[in-house]
Amino acid sequence: MVKAKAAKGTGNIPNKILHSRVSYLYQAASYLAAQQPHSESGPTQYENNTSKTPSNHPKSIETNGAQHSSSTTTSEAAYRPAARRMISDLRSVTLKGQMRISPTMKHAICKKCDTLLTDASTCTNEVENKSKEGKKPWADVLVRRCYTCGLEKRFPVAAKRQKRRPKRTSPTEIQPEGNRDG
Repeated sequence: MVKAKAAKGTGNIPNKILHSRVSYLYQAASYLAAQQPHSESGPTQYENNTSKTPSNHPKSIETNGAQHSSSTTTSEAAYRPAARRMISDLRSVTLKGQMRISPTMKHAICKKCDTLLTDASTCTNEVENKSKEGKKPWADVLVRRCYTCGLEKRFPVAAKRQKRRPKRTSPTEIQPEGNRDG
């Protein structure tokens, strides 16, 4: 039996496995980057077993009479190295598989340190207009500054995106043959 042909727009995706891996890595990195610190209301298992730990253990060293617990050292920043690792794996998968990352995904990742850029927690967003007294509204530029490495990414706000090279049409192809000079 012959398989029925799919509709024209729903063809097979090349490297479907790599696309699903990239999608998973991005979702996992965004989940880990968005994790909030655990609540510190109840005692942790480590605090209940402090009598079994030796006195020179780093978690049981006293500072100003207070004992540090594992829940107080767990913070939002503790999940960021794992998220950064997943983003670097995402980059390596797309480079090795020669895949294009979507522009929205590219805008959300720092090029220098592979941090997932989220507003107010890992980056700042500012709209800049360096035209004379800011009179040109088409000169607005969104500047995203990474807190981790200090890199600034600049994106034009109102400009239309240029088509990819194979999909562009040259000016000579647009003109009808009857109107050409020569």
